[in-house]
Amino acid sequence: MKHSIMANTISKLLLFICSALIIDSLHVVAQPSVRLNRVEELGNNVFLYRDTTQNIEARGSMNAPLFIIYPDKPVNEEEANALIGETGLDDLVFKYAGGVGVINPIGETYDNEKDFTAYKSFINHLRTISNLKIIGIGNGATFVNDVISQNANEVAGIFIYGGKRTKKTPSDIPVPAYISRADKNVAAYYVKVNEAKKIEETNDHIIYANDNEPLQRVVLGLDKNVTLKDAIADAWQTLFSRNYRFSNYKHTTYMGGRFGEYGSYELEPYLMLDESGVTRKTVIKKLHEQGASFWYEFIPEKTVHAPDRSIPLVVLLHGNNNDNRTQSETSGFIEVAARENFIVAEIEWQGAGRFPSEVFLGLDGIEFVVDEIIRTHPQIDPSRIYAQGLSAGAMTSAALGIRKSHLFAAVAGHSGGVFDFPVFGFSYQSLLNEAKQKAGCVETPYFLITGTDDNVIPFPTKDNYTNNPFFNAIQIYRRMNDLPEIDIDFYSESILGMKFQGRETILTNKHLTLETGKLYKGNIPLIQFTAILHYGHWNYAPAAQMMWDFFKQFARDPETKKLIYHPK
Repeated sequence: MKHSIMANTISKLLLFICSALIIDSLHVVAQPSVRLNRVEELGNNVFLYRDTTQNIEARGSMNAPLFIIYPDKPVNEEEANALIGETGLDDLVFKYAGGVGVINPIGETYDNEKDFTAYKSFINHLRTISNLKIIGIGNGATFVNDVISQNANEVAGIFIYGGKRTKKTPSDIPVPAYISRADKNVAAYYVKVNEAKKIEETNDHIIYANDNEPLQRVVLGLDKNVTLKDAIADAWQTLFSRNYRFSNYKHTTYMGGRFGEYGSYELEPYLMLDESGVTRKTVIKKLHEQGASFWYEFIPEKTVHAPDRSIPLVVLLHGNNNDNRTQSETSGFIEVAARENFIVAEIEWQGAGRFPSEVFLGLDGIEFVVDEIIRTHPQIDPSRIYAQGLSAGAMTSAALGIRKSHLFAAVAGHSGGVFDFPVFGFSYQSLLNEAKQKAGCVETPYFLITGTDDNVIPFPTKDNYTNNPFFNAIQIYRRMNDLPEIDIDFYSESILGMKFQGRETILTNKHLTLETGKLYKGNIPLIQFTAILHYGHWNYAPAAQMMWDFFKQFARDPETKKLIYHPK
């Protein structure tokens, strides 16, 4: 009997070891062909394809480009599919998890009023928009110039191939534009709209950009015989790949909006890993018997051959039911990593049916993954491990800083605190009890940032602060870091609701204002709370640099586990 049990145990152990050796396995989904489908709700004039393959080697769907073509004349379904083939957009759609479509004129020719109404219906149908690229060809280009460019609040970029401009009314909505084989006045129009100046000229094109906002860019293609496919390829390289549109002002971006509801969306840089100097690596490993763990590693070029134990690691945790490309592609941390030279890992921690891992890691599982990343990258400094999360990921990063304080030197959360009921295996009371026990012995720095118009986890006000998740998180960290009691006082501190030191108002060039304050222990800023006025429930990308500037002040001794403070 003992021999049988031993043999069975060894067999299981060998199976587990073999499974654990499946390193960097890639689950690549075969690329399907683009085949447009009629959007029945919008009548007979709209054909659309969205990539839903969820190829883990492609980009995530957040801010994915959606290319919409206005053709020279009406096309049927087969002609629409043939037109997509002429554009060469197939590869971009699959590589960037995007979409492509064709919108016909309502009649045999374009009617500005009727086709504008149809365009508004299309925008309302989409609901959430971030990277809409409008392509106008011939008469379709003229319609785009005359109508859509005047109403480009949600448009991330325009491509013009032929056509002209017949309306003389100016537009006050800057929109990036690529002009090819068009009337010479068209380029001048877009240059003026974007208040752009010439910055580069080659044999292929002239590039114009705005001095204060370089994403307000216009490219004029110079080849009068260029094919549609080649012109679009150049447009992607010089213009389309650079930006998307983002609106999180006075609402939450993924809840969407109707045409023009929130005014002109902000132009934001689109992360192009190929040009960032950062390599993304897909990792799938079985670290425990429950199943495979899945994460992405982002390795800046300068960190690859760095000395042992010299490079920090930032762990990113996505929000509820997001996939584990969300934070890397929208938080701003990859761009900061490229500048500051640290490694980033975004972990599929939630496991809610996410291919290829369905394992809910919990806090212990996250620690297993982090330990494995440290083991396989000798250049990582185990004293400088940090965690940051969004929403549910922010709740989890807050819990990690308490429960796994031996591992993380500092943690941060965006749009998420700690609920007073159990979520993901912890609650306010359970974390507070642990914080009380560790008080005076353990310190973990904590950075919290959120929007005041968050309608998912409401920002604390004088009317809702009791058991508010953001205040709960601050109180837990105040207790563990052994800081004095802080009174909730909306009379003397009308925005943050608590008296913080180092109060600062930060004005930005995106029409947003940040209010921030810190709690010190002696001269050490252990807690920082930042409110983004009139901002919804999502990442504010410039906050990544703020969080990193907070993180890099701290390390944790790998042996004693004591916090080390390095003032700026």
